[in-house]
Amino acid sequence: MGKIVRTLSKDGLVMCCAVDSTDAVARMEQIHKTSAVVTAAEGRLLTAASIMGTMLKSTKDSVTLRMEGDGPVGMLIAVSDGTGNVKGYVGNPIVEIPLNKQGKLDVSGAVGSEGFLYVIKDLGMKEPYIGQVPIISGEVAEDITNYYATSEQVPTVMALGVLVDKDLSILCAGGFMVQLLPGATDAEIDQLEKNIAAMPSVTTLLHEGKTPEDMMQLALAGFDPNVLDERDVHYQCDCSAERTKEMLFSLGRKELVRMRDEDPACEVVCHFCHSKYQYDLNDLLAEYDAQAAERAAAEQGT
Repeated sequence: MGKIVRTLSKDGLVMCCAVDSTDAVARMEQIHKTSAVVTAAEGRLLTAASIMGTMLKSTKDSVTLRMEGDGPVGMLIAVSDGTGNVKGYVGNPIVEIPLNKQGKLDVSGAVGSEGFLYVIKDLGMKEPYIGQVPIISGEVAEDITNYYATSEQVPTVMALGVLVDKDLSILCAGGFMVQLLPGATDAEIDQLEKNIAAMPSVTTLLHEGKTPEDMMQLALAGFDPNVLDERDVHYQCDCSAERTKEMLFSLGRKELVRMRDEDPACEVVCHFCHSKYQYDLNDLLAEYDAQAAERAAAEQGT
């Protein structure tokens, strides 16, 4: 089961969040049936979203990461709620390209090095916050780090990894993020840089059986970190028949009539979990009209 841990240095100036997202990424691969390099790319984005989700102030808030690069995978989307649970979508689930020069899955080649990363935070306000930065590498972690430096001016290190087996199953996936808070000294910055430079890769650590706590202890060695909280994280879609019906209603009566005239049997498939919802548009129109009549009567009554 996936787990995410948030910690803070004793002096309150360095924050670290680490996650084992293996189960969530495995569930994504099962749903979208992604090729190895797409699994690695979307798995990294899901992991980043989970970490960023737990940084939100409310569990009702959400963050959406959308990468639109010029690579063959097309659009990648990862959404996390305020507890770190995630869901994702991939534009092209099957991409087959050669390994990179290091003999590893070429995530950058699949995503592309031109395009944009969008960070959309729904914080319960009238309008969501939308940040946009150019993609600088397509490796995901570097692009998230650049987002924090450019849009939020927060010194950040993000490390992400997904290890895919030959049968396309997920051996391990996870990552960590370290942020320096205002007041951090040059000595603390130097210590943190040395810690991170000495760390093995995320996938090496997880494949050796290390936990999110272990990653945190390595990253914050010498900072006497305190655990703030820890949570289980899952791949979790919040779609439902009722929410899907409300989405159809939002199209308006004219569009519902047009759809009904083409075919009264309507099926909606969720992009994130592939759940299917069937509706009879004649029944939906009758319910739509009944609700409109109730609203009109209530307005006349007031």
